[in-house]
Amino acid sequence: MRSLFACSDGDGNGMDEARVVGFAAATRLLSLILQAVLNAVIPDHGADAFSPPRAEEPLLLDPAVDLLLGGLGRWDAEHFLFIAERGYVFEHNFAFFPLFPLALRSFAAVVLWPASGWLSLRGRLLVAASVLNSGFFVVGALLLYRLGRLVLQERRLAFSSALLYCVSPAHVFMMAGYSESLFCSLTFGGLLLLEMGFTCRACLLFGLATGARANGLVNAGFLLYLALQRALQKSRALSIVGKQARVLQYAWIAARFIFTTTAGACVTFLPFVIFQYYGYQTFCNPSGTVDQVSPPLYKLAVMKKYRLPDENASVPVWCLKPIPLLYSYIQDVYWDVGFLRYFQLKQLPNFLLASPVVILGGIAACTFFTADPGLCLWLGLWQKKREKQPVGFYSPKLFVYVVHAAALLVFGTFCMHVQVLTRFLASSSPVLFWISAHLLLSHEPLLQVDQPESHNRELKSHRDLPGPSWGPFQHNPVSELLNQWWATSILTRCILGYFLSYWLLGLALHCNFLPWT
Repeated sequence: MRSLFACSDGDGNGMDEARVVGFAAATRLLSLILQAVLNAVIPDHGADAFSPPRAEEPLLLDPAVDLLLGGLGRWDAEHFLFIAERGYVFEHNFAFFPLFPLALRSFAAVVLWPASGWLSLRGRLLVAASVLNSGFFVVGALLLYRLGRLVLQERRLAFSSALLYCVSPAHVFMMAGYSESLFCSLTFGGLLLLEMGFTCRACLLFGLATGARANGLVNAGFLLYLALQRALQKSRALSIVGKQARVLQYAWIAARFIFTTTAGACVTFLPFVIFQYYGYQTFCNPSGTVDQVSPPLYKLAVMKKYRLPDENASVPVWCLKPIPLLYSYIQDVYWDVGFLRYFQLKQLPNFLLASPVVILGGIAACTFFTADPGLCLWLGLWQKKREKQPVGFYSPKLFVYVVHAAALLVFGTFCMHVQVLTRFLASSSPVLFWISAHLLLSHEPLLQVDQPESHNRELKSHRDLPGPSWGPFQHNPVSELLNQWWATSILTRCILGYFLSYWLLGLALHCNFLPWT
């Protein structure tokens, strides 16, 4: 029996890319419809979350936009929408980096300007968040497929990974007014350019990613590692090709490596440094008083004990530190983020909520290490000479990605609010999708190239079931596996059940101010 991929094996990459884009767009549209329905059916929870007063009275179209897209403005999305509308007013607003609010404000002010007579600025910002994140999400799926083709060098695995991304367990955060979709597309785009050898362009995208989220700083590690790997390859080529190679040639390789990594790291770190300097100037050298803040916002600040910039007030404690980092101070004081601080018995449900992504991350690290311990011990910089290099999840190119994902996993587990680990890893690393697709392809009989005839007879009745066979669902292994759910293996049901249950529960809970990941 031929596998579910057999129908697409003869098609080119362009067809696979079209299917990925179509599936991403279809799941995004379905999610928008579901969140509107669930938001209307389920009453909002009275959460103790940031809820600033509205700056404008609702206009004609605001009730309709709030009915259809109101679920996208919950929890941290309130911060991004507030910053896009009013700027950085409160101290804790500086935990949210400026690129996404800037994109929202620009789109609302330019593209949606014709609707300003019928839609308030907040309404236009909600529409902007929906449109922009939909675009970033689709682009992220396409970039993940292309990155997988380069790194994994196995088309089936790259294709399946991109499809799983479309039903990510962190999907609601990719859709809501969060910066995850923007950060994900910038990170995947930068990694793709770096793999293709376009280092300067990759650094620009990494810099923009840092302007969207603080963990973009970690992307500098990819630049350092891949540049070092290429420098060592060039050095070894010199020693093989010509024994009379001059010291000057080695010096040139070393100088180029140092310049490339230093300049790239500076570009990656620059947005973070500028943003922290802006925060320092705002609160450590304020040029105004609280009297300049609107009364409703001042009242909110007094009630919630939010700090406002005030030249008559005492200097904040963090300003007096040797390295005055506002971001670290906010994470420490406002959100109580720190090493082992979340390890409390009452947080056990949140640890259980994050356990699937922890398990998948652990499986990814163990699978890659046990496949080639020597490669890992040499940090992937020296490889055995083989007639044929392994591909797929055992490709040597995967080393730096697995290390990056493992580092994020350890840091997120021990130093962050553990429930955010799902979206933290899903928006920062492709490894979650690569290992999930690898497990499906390795252990699901329906996805094997050749299946035994006995299994063919066993699954015949299931294969005759009606299922999606049009548009983005045609030749789609994810939708086919769902159609043949009771014929799939236990492992397949666990992986797809995890992805789809978190996708649906996220829409129901997050969009109604109920706690989620």
